[in-house]
Amino acid sequence: MKKYILDLTVRSIVKVHERYVLIKLTDERPLPPMLPGQFVEVRVDGSPTTYLRRPISIHYVDDNANELWLLVAAVGDGTRQLACLQPGETLNCVLPLGNSFTMPTKAGERILLVGGGVGVAPLLYFGQQIRKQGAEPVFLLGARSAADLLQLDAFRAVGTVYVTTEDGSAGEKGFVTNHSILQCEHFDRISTCGPKPMMVAVAKCAKLLNIPCEASLENLMACGLGACLCCVEKTTEGNLCVCKEGPVFDTKKLMW
Repeated sequence: MKKYILDLTVRSIVKVHERYVLIKLTDERPLPPMLPGQFVEVRVDGSPTTYLRRPISIHYVDDNANELWLLVAAVGDGTRQLACLQPGETLNCVLPLGNSFTMPTKAGERILLVGGGVGVAPLLYFGQQIRKQGAEPVFLLGARSAADLLQLDAFRAVGTVYVTTEDGSAGEKGFVTNHSILQCEHFDRISTCGPKPMMVAVAKCAKLLNIPCEASLENLMACGLGACLCCVEKTTEGNLCVCKEGPVFDTKKLMW
């Protein structure tokens, strides 16, 4: 896909959690086509310690409003600076980058989307596109506690949502791979994004259940174009750049 460098305008920014903000961006022209699972590299202005762009998953694309949504975890100097953006300011973005999740091949497919932490971000847009194709997205979202669950209303507007929390304050207690839905319901495919230990566990579970599985990796990235080699991942096809050959991989190809 063609890549663009755009100065996008912040339409709104909402604090959805003490550590997370939802940034909605727009432009005077129609936004370029973007696929679920792709990401953007954003330039962080005003941070003396942030020299490189930051990779942010595409959370959602609202074609009617001409908006791109980014769900940002404010955990470092760069992302904390992004969390301080104000409506009307601009954010320089390189987009869209990377590959995408595999779309449904037929109507009626049931696809389980498993996310944890900020890894839930790319699953919302993917779920919306699955629904658009006539298939059924089912979300399984995990967090430490009920207070750490993100964007539940947005996910529920797209598909069925199941939840696990480590402390049992919402949904079933435990990790996502402990949820009863994995044993009592049928899924044609699984897609996951989140902390690596969670994705490894989901991939192992999918293998035991003989269900195809994809994972969106969150390796450290700098250039987003496959030039700096800082995001390399070992695969059955050799060392591959996550930013260029991924971030979405068939888990059978990953050396986990």
